[in-house]
Amino acid sequence: MNSPKKKSENIEPLSKLEEPSVSYPVSNAKKETASKPAFDFDTEFENGFTLEEAKAESIKRIREWWGK
Repeated sequence: MNSPKKKSENIEPLSKLEEPSVSYPVSNAKKETASKPAFDFDTEFENGFTLEEAKAESIKRIREWWGK
């Protein structure tokens, strides 16, 4: 039988591998989000559903999805 070759003989060292040079377009997402006001949790919490309203809304939406 032939003696098995070491795996390292068939693979180039990582130092020889190079990442291809790719330039990506710059997104304006950061500029758009910077101009929006910060999220105010307390205000949103005060304007939110009560427990009963949330349960009723959930049941309504689930029944719409199921077609009942």
